[in-house]
Amino acid sequence: MTDSLTIFATAAAGSNLFTGLILPFGAMAAIMYFLLIRPQQQQRKRHKEMLENLKKNDKVVTSGGLVGKVVKLGDEEVTINLGSTEVVVLRPMIVDVRGKTEAAKPADEKN
Repeated sequence: MTDSLTIFATAAAGSNLFTGLILPFGAMAAIMYFLLIRPQQQQRKRHKEMLENLKKNDKVVTSGGLVGKVVKLGDEEVTINLGSTEVVVLRPMIVDVRGKTEAAKPADEKN
């Protein structure tokens, strides 16, 4: 009779270990993933797409706060016209594209 009680108590303790330790850590890991890791991955993906779609004459903002127009695109560097000065910056330092280049409208369209 005591052996069956010991087995039952051991099984109950194992179940308590799961609900007491493993389940809360798993829940915390899931919360951290959905609140921190996944949004950062999505933001990184959007930034990468923005840099790939960068075109000449786009108005951009750099991480240093410079606002200018793209003059020349290279593989790793971008030349930006700041008005009277041209500056070469690395592609990852471009934070935002403010004005996209619009396609030229046909001459017969009048708005």
